[in-house]
Amino acid sequence: MSKMQIDIDAPDFVLNDFTGKEFSLSSYRNLKNVLLIFNRGFL
Repeated sequence: MSKMQIDIDAPDFVLNDFTGKEFSLSSYRNLKNVLLIFNRGFL
């Protein structure tokens, strides 16, 4: 696995949150810190 780089912008994407509302990473750019967690095998 490659090492994580610091100060590199993450690619933009759109997903639905737990309420079904659309979430875009770019909508939080320069406003807040965002921590994403992807659970493997959680369906």
